[in-house]
Amino acid sequence: MNKDFKEFKKFIKGKKTAVVGIGISNRPLIDFLVKLGAEVTAFDKKDKEQLGNAAVELENKGVTLVLGEDYLDKLNGFEVIFKTPSMRIDSPALLRAKEEGTYITSEMEEFIKYCPAKIFGITGSDGKTTTTSLIYNMLREEGYNTWIGGNIGTPLFSKIEEIKKDDKVVLELSSFQLMTITEPIEVSLITNISPNHLDIHKDMEEYIDAKKNIFKYGREEDLLVLNKDNEITNSIATERGGNILQFSIKGKVENGAFYNNGELYIFNKRICNIDEIKLKGMHNVENLLAAFCCVNEDVSIKSMRNVAISFTGVEHRMEFIREINGVKYYNDSIASSPTRTIAGLRAFDKKVILIAGGYDKKISFEPLAKEGYTYIKSLILLGVTKDKIKKAFEKIMSEKGINIPIFIVSTLEEAVNKANTIAENGDIVTLSPACASFDMFPNFEVRGNRFKEIINNL
Repeated sequence: MNKDFKEFKKFIKGKKTAVVGIGISNRPLIDFLVKLGAEVTAFDKKDKEQLGNAAVELENKGVTLVLGEDYLDKLNGFEVIFKTPSMRIDSPALLRAKEEGTYITSEMEEFIKYCPAKIFGITGSDGKTTTTSLIYNMLREEGYNTWIGGNIGTPLFSKIEEIKKDDKVVLELSSFQLMTITEPIEVSLITNISPNHLDIHKDMEEYIDAKKNIFKYGREEDLLVLNKDNEITNSIATERGGNILQFSIKGKVENGAFYNNGELYIFNKRICNIDEIKLKGMHNVENLLAAFCCVNEDVSIKSMRNVAISFTGVEHRMEFIREINGVKYYNDSIASSPTRTIAGLRAFDKKVILIAGGYDKKISFEPLAKEGYTYIKSLILLGVTKDKIKKAFEKIMSEKGINIPIFIVSTLEEAVNKANTIAENGDIVTLSPACASFDMFPNFEVRGNRFKEIINNL
C-alpha cells in the first residue's frame, strides 16, 4: 500500500526547495510545489532571454531563478532538491548537497511513492512507447479511468490528488528515471535490453542495473513481465522468484503470451490473427504480447482483442505521412537507437531510402550496418553521427562486395530534397535516425514534426 499524500504535503510546506531544469516537464512540478507552500528556487543552464516568457511567469509566482552556465555551483543550502532525470546522482553538485543532508529526489520517485492507484511500469531499450500506449488503451477499453505518464503524456505528480484508488496508471520509464527508484511497482515490464544511452551511463552494466530497478523493490505478489527472446531479459527471469510472465514470438510459452502459426495467444487462449493487426512488423507483435501479459489480471480477452485489431500506432513511430508521385514517406523519428531502426526496416516489404543520423549516444553502429544493409536501397546521413554511420556501412559494403549509395547532408530539409530527387515510383522513404535528436532538435517529437512539415510542403 502506498503512502498517504498528506504526508508529503506536510513535509514540503515551507521547505527551501530547488528544482533543477525549467523544461516543459518540470513546469507543472514547480507550480505544484508553489501551491503546496514550498519555497521554490528553479535552476537552469539557459539564461533569461532563452527562457523567455517562462522566466517571467515563474518570477511572478514568487519562484527564485538561478540561471546560466555555472547554475549548479549555487545548488547549496536547500532542504529538498528535485533533480531532472538525466542528471546523474553522482554529479558533484548533488554529492555536495547530499553531504549537507539535503533530501534529493525526482518527480517520478515521489509520484510512485504516493500514487494511490495500481501502477504499470514499462521500460526497455526499444518498444516502450508503443507498449505503454497499448496497455493504456486496453485498460481504458475495459472501462478503467486510466492515466498515462512518465516519459510520455503529461507529468502526473501535479495531478496526484485527482487520481483515485481504483484508477490505473501506466508509466513509460527511462533508465535515467529508474536509476533512483526504490519503490515497489505493481506490474513491471522490461521489453528488451540492448546497448543504449552509453553517453550518460558509465557502462552497459550500469544501464542494465538501472532497468532492473523497475522490479528490484517489488513485493512477492507484484508481477514482472520479461521478453523470453532477448538474452539479457531472459537471464533476469532466473534472478527473481515470484510472479513472472514471459512472452515470445519464437515458440510457445506456458506461463505468458506467445505467437505461433500466425496467431497471438495468452495462456494458450487465442486473441487474434496477425493479419487482423494494423501495426506492421514482428516487433509490434512482441509489443502486443508484452501488453497482454501486463494486463491479464485486469482486462478481458475481448478488450485485449479490440485494441490489438484497432490500434494504429503512436505518432512518430513508422507513421505514414503521404504519398507523392508514387513514393511513400514515413516518420519513424522515435527510433533513437540502431536496434529500433532495424526493427522498423524489417517491417517494410521492400528496400527503403533511409534518412538517419543525429546526436551521438556513444553506441556502435556496426549492428545497424550488419543487420540493416539488406533492407536499404540508399542511405542519406546527417547530424553528428553521420561519419560514424557511413564508416560502419563502408566496412560492411567492402566485406560483402556490395554497394549502397550514401549521401551526406547537413539539414533535414536537404535530406528530404535528396530523397525526393533519388526516389522512383514505388519507393519508400523513412526517417528512422538510429540516434537521439539533441544535436539539432530538442526531442524526437520536434524532429518528427519538422520532417512531416517538410514532406507536406513538397
